[in-house]
Amino acid sequence: MHLEALHPTRPLVHAVAAVRRWPVASQKRSRRNAMIACTALAQRRAELDDVEEFLAALHREQALEVVHG
Repeated sequence: MHLEALHPTRPLVHAVAAVRRWPVASQKRSRRNAMIACTALAQRRAELDDVEEFLAALHREQALEVVHG
């Protein structure tokens, strides 16, 4: 005899348990995705700041060369 025939509610119990776990698992995935995105954005911002500082320093050097000839 098949085990499910002895416990017909077992699939229902598993389904209910899965439905109850879903919001928690979904929230954890969402938080993880947000942290990954936040890290990527912070890295990009740091890179842009570095480029901006480099270009500003380069511009200052070129301006000094023009002034001092």
